[in-house]
Amino acid sequence: MTHQAYIYDAIRTPRSKGKKDGTLHEVKPIELGAGLLRELQRRHQFDTAYVDDVMLGCNSPVGEQGAVVSKAIVQHAGWDESIAAAQIDRFCASGLEAVNSAAQNIMSGWNQLMVAGGVESMSRVPMGSAGGALLGDPEFVMAQRIAPQGIGADLIATLGGWDREDVDGFALLSQQRAAHAQQNGYFDKSVVPVKDRSGITILEKDDFLKPNTTMEVLGKLKPSFEAMGATGMDDMILPKYPQVERINHVHTPGNSSGIVDGASAVLIGSEQAGKDLGLTPRGRIVAGAVLSTDPSIMLVGPGPAAEKCLKIAGMKKSDIDLWEINEAFASVVLRYMDDLGIDTEVTNVVGGAIALGHPLGATGGMLVSIMLDELERRGLKRAMLSLCVGGGMGISTIIERI
Repeated sequence: MTHQAYIYDAIRTPRSKGKKDGTLHEVKPIELGAGLLRELQRRHQFDTAYVDDVMLGCNSPVGEQGAVVSKAIVQHAGWDESIAAAQIDRFCASGLEAVNSAAQNIMSGWNQLMVAGGVESMSRVPMGSAGGALLGDPEFVMAQRIAPQGIGADLIATLGGWDREDVDGFALLSQQRAAHAQQNGYFDKSVVPVKDRSGITILEKDDFLKPNTTMEVLGKLKPSFEAMGATGMDDMILPKYPQVERINHVHTPGNSSGIVDGASAVLIGSEQAGKDLGLTPRGRIVAGAVLSTDPSIMLVGPGPAAEKCLKIAGMKKSDIDLWEINEAFASVVLRYMDDLGIDTEVTNVVGGAIALGHPLGATGGMLVSIMLDELERRGLKRAMLSLCVGGGMGISTIIERI
């Protein structure tokens, strides 16, 4: 028998610059995650011993984020010692993979109540710290023609015919929408302030966004990957796309996702768990899908993953009210909308990672909270969540408001 996987709550920390001068640099990764677990218990007053498992994504599970950081977070939060935990790494999809995996557990009947999400302190454990063949084995990289993600993003823009003005225009829209959403309290329901041991608030709201951004400001930024491409990276990937004479390097820090710290937590359970604990479901997870595409261009997986997810759910595009794709780079979103035949009216309606930042392993769980809040605010039914993923992978999940 297949059970429903209900979303009982979805919360997140604010996001802040993932550098040593960022507001959250002083906060350990285990505290970012533990603060959310404590808040879930405080909000719903359940016996934590009822929780079967905690699955948290983490893209750099080394150093302070190593040794199954999710288990350390459970213990640091003071939750019952009976609770197991797992750390999940599917690059940028880690947080959403954790959510999907938890949903599968609930649907199968193996578990009744779980927490999923992710944590990433990019200021304390820099991106790429985990190493690996996909990032650092020259023989493997050359043989597989794996260019850095930014080169792939620029190639996507070139193939799609999107110029600098196009990607900057989308970046400006992301900043404007995120600023509007924050100013009007759209994020307040799910953002949990980060506090120190004395209870003093360190950060209450996302502080990475730049509400005063203009096209003029964006236009002054230099391309981030042009010099890298000139070292031979462009030549390595171009033979796979002979229709392209040269890559037009259009991505800058202003139209790419920001490096930030943050964590997310989604409380997922069965109908029985809700009855036992007196929890009221806010939504449910309908279906999820993963796949892989060309690992050289790397970032074109979200559209095909969304199509696969619709097929698994037995739905069509008209069944989806809102579409949310992680803004790794502006061209990734433009390609996603082009692949699916959708537009900005229904896509990333409250801004995205270009404005707010992308805390890698935590982002997928954050998308759940953001879209669940927005479905409730607008009185809509369903949202599709998608992310591009290293190695050419893509992931998508459909959530439904109750």
